[in-house]
Amino acid sequence: MTDTIPKDNEGLGPKHRRAVSMHFLLTLLSMTLILPFIWMVLTSLKTLEEAGQESWLPAVPQWKNYADIFSIPGLQFGRWYWNSIFVASFVTFLQVFTSSLAAFSFSRLHWKGRDRVFLMYLCTMMLPGLVMIIPNYQIMIYLGLVDTYAGLIIPASFSAFGTFLLRQFMLTIPSSLDEAAEIDGATKWQLYWDVILPLARPGLVTLSIFTFIGNYQSFFWPLVMIKSTDKYTLPIGLLFFDSSQGQQTNLLMAGITLSVLPMVIIFVVLQKQLVKGIQLGAVKG
Repeated sequence: MTDTIPKDNEGLGPKHRRAVSMHFLLTLLSMTLILPFIWMVLTSLKTLEEAGQESWLPAVPQWKNYADIFSIPGLQFGRWYWNSIFVASFVTFLQVFTSSLAAFSFSRLHWKGRDRVFLMYLCTMMLPGLVMIIPNYQIMIYLGLVDTYAGLIIPASFSAFGTFLLRQFMLTIPSSLDEAAEIDGATKWQLYWDVILPLARPGLVTLSIFTFIGNYQSFFWPLVMIKSTDKYTLPIGLLFFDSSQGQQTNLLMAGITLSVLPMVIIFVVLQKQLVKGIQLGAVKG
């Protein structure tokens, strides 16, 4: 029997050494990126006095900090938490729906001037978001939607990036499926709803993750639009830990830890679909 176990003096080949070096570098980089998160969680378990000290570890973990942020007078942390999740979820649903409809039109339907319209649509991505704040705010004033949930949701419900992402993904779906569906008597809506959308699920999941995270942590637009305290989202509400209640670093870190939790859960649960959607969406341009 041939001995297939490598001898000790053979060592690692060049490819194996490069792989080990790359894994070591990525591990070092990941540890560097995760250190601020670890510090945030540990600080959220300290007393206010310990939060200003150099020691990372709390003497006695203060788990009650997480309960205290829901009971501080004048702070509606639970309400702000719900506002952020509600607005981000509603925006995600509408943006994925409108982007998928537009992507279906730009990728599966043939009409005069389609590519030119799509190019003009992409040009809107070159405009910085801050440039659109004033016209969007003026439109919300005209519609009477300032200081409303609708004012937060409607402007963010349409996305050129989302349309581009889903269009690139839908282009990878064979056009023969369209012909087969039309032969069977399917309408354009049935083709979109029953054929294309199920096959575009990885792309839809990818866009959903990007949209939810982007709107969940949105700060400037809610700051401009919302005047009522009970309609604040979490990024705005967290400012109160430094204003009305003084600088309570430990409670602020507890609030930020809870605010990050939904994004961490979404990424951990849907990371495979996210990677798959990005890879498949980049196959065909």
